[in-house]
Amino acid sequence: MPNQISSNGHYAIEAKHLDIHYGDFLAVTDVNLKIEKQKITAIIGPSGCGKSTVLRAFNRMNELVPTAWAKGEVRYHGKNIYDDDVDPVEVRRRIGMVFQKPNPFPKSIYENVAWGAKINGFKGNMDELVEESLISAALWNEVRDKLDQSGLSLSGGQQQRLCIARAIAIKPDIILMDEPASALDPIATLKIEELMRDLAKEYTIIVVTHNMQQAARVSHFTAFFNLGQGRTGVLDDYGPTNKIFTNPEKKSTEDYITGRFG
Repeated sequence: MPNQISSNGHYAIEAKHLDIHYGDFLAVTDVNLKIEKQKITAIIGPSGCGKSTVLRAFNRMNELVPTAWAKGEVRYHGKNIYDDDVDPVEVRRRIGMVFQKPNPFPKSIYENVAWGAKINGFKGNMDELVEESLISAALWNEVRDKLDQSGLSLSGGQQQRLCIARAIAIKPDIILMDEPASALDPIATLKIEELMRDLAKEYTIIVVTHNMQQAARVSHFTAFFNLGQGRTGVLDDYGPTNKIFTNPEKKSTEDYITGRFG
């Protein structure tokens, strides 16, 4: 677990009074959360409390669900990403996403990494970019001699690291990860966790996880979401991971972490 850490006052993204709806259903209400730069923040909580919904609100991915709508603010570089003049495609370029199930394109390993950079108009040396991204994703040594092979030919853990390389290649500030290791075996999971620690030297990482041990191992800060009235998710607790896991102030946090509910 990272050492006890306190806020440095430098925030990558800030949610203010954020409500997220699916049609008439209020999925999450009044989220106020400041995400620290170049740190790993874990989002934990029982099933159905809106963890992934909050994560996807940070790069407007919820808008791909036709009934979803948001109220409140998510401020990034001082700008509310939900303002009418903000392009959600540009938001998603700067705030990348890695999903629960590895989802490589049915293309070569090389093309998987290069694709996002190409559609974003990258004009530099693509070979160098692909190599740098695969090195950053701790995958280069395993695939350097088979870049023309399908990304789908890789193991599950390798596919997930390929998806991380794809996210890195478009040079985001923030990487969102939605249960990135839940479909992987323990060895592949530890590789993803090691990779997250390395990436946090350069990127801000926000990770949703059901795995308490994983949250304790990799994150600097932890946000605990709980179910409120009407199965609406609420942010129940937030702070340095050491404090949340070893000396939580709220009984609900302690009950969840010790397995008394959830």
